[in-house]
Amino acid sequence: MRTNKIKYNGKKPKGNEILVKDDQIKLFLHDEQIVSLQEQKEIKESPIHFKTVYEDKNILIVDKPLGLLTQKDKKDGHSLAEEVIYHLTANGSYNVKMAKGFTPAPCNRLDRNTAGIVLVGKHLKATQEISQMLKTKQISKYYMSIVLGRITEPIVLKGYHYKEPGKNEVKIVDHYVEGAKPVETRILPLQTNGRYTLIEVQLVTGKTHQIRAHLSQIGHPIIGDPKYGDAIENEYFKNRYGLCYQVLCAYKIKFELCESLFEYMENRVFTVAAPKIYSEICLGEGLIGS
Repeated sequence: MRTNKIKYNGKKPKGNEILVKDDQIKLFLHDEQIVSLQEQKEIKESPIHFKTVYEDKNILIVDKPLGLLTQKDKKDGHSLAEEVIYHLTANGSYNVKMAKGFTPAPCNRLDRNTAGIVLVGKHLKATQEISQMLKTKQISKYYMSIVLGRITEPIVLKGYHYKEPGKNEVKIVDHYVEGAKPVETRILPLQTNGRYTLIEVQLVTGKTHQIRAHLSQIGHPIIGDPKYGDAIENEYFKNRYGLCYQVLCAYKIKFELCESLFEYMENRVFTVAAPKIYSEICLGEGLIGS
């Protein structure tokens, strides 16, 4: 759009238009661009690092491991998205030549060092419905974490999510500021030793780094978090356990109210095990018994 290669009803689009019947879209592409687009459709063999949690004709639910990007951050990079496409191609669920331009992709995103559940629609209608259910909270997402400090009662955190200009960092503030979005995070303590607390987090809204920033804001940062955590505590966990990232795992989802294509999934719950280092820390710090 920036180079005026796309026309929307004869004019340069802004990018926020909602297409309706009889709208006209024109693309102006060179021959080499068309060839490049065709070449991108070739499915390359990919190593598979994720575990399949559940799969049927509409949806693939996977357990993303630590260290794997959900979407690649550079042209020649590797991510869960490429692994998913290869997996679905290999098992016959996806045929690029028959897909009419559709490419399966993760419907929710996790940070590189946040392990856990990612949902993938296997065709266009499924992807649209999963995305809509996530947006309207018809799918509940739960995380497991270990935080600094003692928490003994459930907490409902509300505030405004503000992204720092020019930084990959956010702030949670108590009052509205320009550009901020309302957020809600629910905390359920599972076990505490007085210094650290094992918690379940329900992500009601889903903004970048929301859980990490929200917990830091109330004085209970996630252990190991290099961006929002406590530097002294992080050094302790690095030396004792080799921990260099935040302890945060998307361990459970629940399909709440489901309509149309996913009626059969209503009230189903899917869980995955947290990475091994979580249990090592819980045992080492006395959060769970041996």
